[in-house]
Amino acid sequence: MTEMIGSARAEGAHLEAPDIPGTRRLLRLTQAAEMRNAAHQDHLGEARRGVTAPGTDAAYGIPTTALGPRDASGRMPVRDFVGAEPTPWLPVLRLERHAQVALLWTSHDRREDWVRAGQALQRVLLTATRHGLRTSMLHQGMEWPDLRAAMAGPRRHCCPQLVIRFGYGPEGGRTRAVADAVPARVAPARG
Repeated sequence: MTEMIGSARAEGAHLEAPDIPGTRRLLRLTQAAEMRNAAHQDHLGEARRGVTAPGTDAAYGIPTTALGPRDASGRMPVRDFVGAEPTPWLPVLRLERHAQVALLWTSHDRREDWVRAGQALQRVLLTATRHGLRTSMLHQGMEWPDLRAAMAGPRRHCCPQLVIRFGYGPEGGRTRAVADAVPARVAPARG
């Protein structure tokens, strides 16, 4: 974790891995956000529009086969992109009992801080990948101002940007083939 903390710091952001009570607090706030999202029709509709069913030939969206499993115990707040719709292709597994999470934050919340946080996230994810770690983004709490503020805890000048879950596990499903994501080169017009 030390190397990933350094990766965030190299981009001018902070990555903090809390102790067990701090981890529980972040997960509880994330779960509260997920419950709000599930009860809010606009949030749920937006999430559903971003997901495509298996076998669908859509140019936009996340294939449901790329979504991670749901936690059978309900302890781990995983983003629910499909709501109450039946999704037999989404596995339900018993996830780890004690999650390793970290809070990515910046000292301010200006546009340049959002860019800084994005660059830090990129560096942290590359570092995690180099060490064989899997990651998932627990961004639900960032969508609700009161929950986002609560994630800062007692720290002053802490603007939470994202909660990241780290661990080991199977490789996730593909989102798109590279050929689908990168447009073909267009020959310059001659004339």
